Amino acid sequence: MMKAKNASSEGYFVLRGFSNWPHLEVVLFMVILTFYLMTLIGNLFIIILSYLDSNLHNPMYFFLSNLSFLDLCYTTSSIPQFLVNLWGPEKTISYAGCMIQLYFSLALGTTECVLLMVMSYDRYVAVCRPLHYTVLMHPRFCHLLAVASWVSGFTNSALHSSFIFWVPLCGHHQVNHFFCEVPALLQLSCVNTHANELTLMVTSSIFVLIPLILILGSYGAIAQAVLRMQSTTGLQKVFGTCGAHLMVVSLFFIPAMCIYLLPSSGNSQDQGKFIALFYTVVTPSLNPLIYTLRNKDVREAVKRLMGWEWEV
Repeated sequence: MMKAKNASSEGYFVLRGFSNWPHLEVVLFMVILTFYLMTLIGNLFIIILSYLDSNLHNPMYFFLSNLSFLDLCYTTSSIPQFLVNLWGPEKTISYAGCMIQLYFSLALGTTECVLLMVMSYDRYVAVCRPLHYTVLMHPRFCHLLAVASWVSGFTNSALHSSFIFWVPLCGHHQVNHFFCEVPALLQLSCVNTHANELTLMVTSSIFVLIPLILILGSYGAIAQAVLRMQSTTGLQKVFGTCGAHLMVVSLFFIPAMCIYLLPSSGNSQDQGKFIALFYTVVTPSLNPLIYTLRNKDVREAVKRLMGWEWEV
């Protein structure tokens, strides 16, 4: 047992990341730094704008602000460490740091799955039950849904993190990934991890497949309601808002399903790292653009804010 646990007793892991392609590391550093700055600026912009403009104090922008804050935390849980490892020769992370990173990245990723489902329900009520929208999406109920999303994510992560903590690790402590993720850490175990993999598969089905099915069901109902609309302006607004949400769902859920639901193999580990780059780096940076680029409410809020600043 002492030999099995010497990876943790030595106090660090080596994050191999993309060290097999050293010529890519400088390019990756610049690209990922750019996307990370876009994530910080774009999501902070949404949070601040939603807070300052009273016209955006509604359920849709309340959940969007939650998503923006979530994306800020999600990328920050792994990307700064990754940038440090790309820049310097040392590619290590402390054992405690790895466990913390594992816990928060999994918690925030799970929370995003549930939150995107909640946001699809909000759009379903807005389009299919417009006369009851203010009653069904009462602020207290919206806060309850947001809290439930965060609690479910952190509870699920606590389950998997505790399992990983007690898994005996073999002698080598090189993680074939750029951050501490459950499937990558399970590869280090020198005991049978079938129970861990089965638990991961079950919880991933609960927090990935079920939200995805409910989201698609919500938008199926929305599509039927939209087809019955006579107003061209109403159609454009609904398609603009809901289309943006569906794009975000696709960009997040498809890569996550490839990592957590499809069987892994040694040959697919390198592919998995590139897929993980997509949902940890690219998607959080694109969310602000997708939700705001063609959003008339946001454009009007920016004009009002700039006008207020000009008057001051």
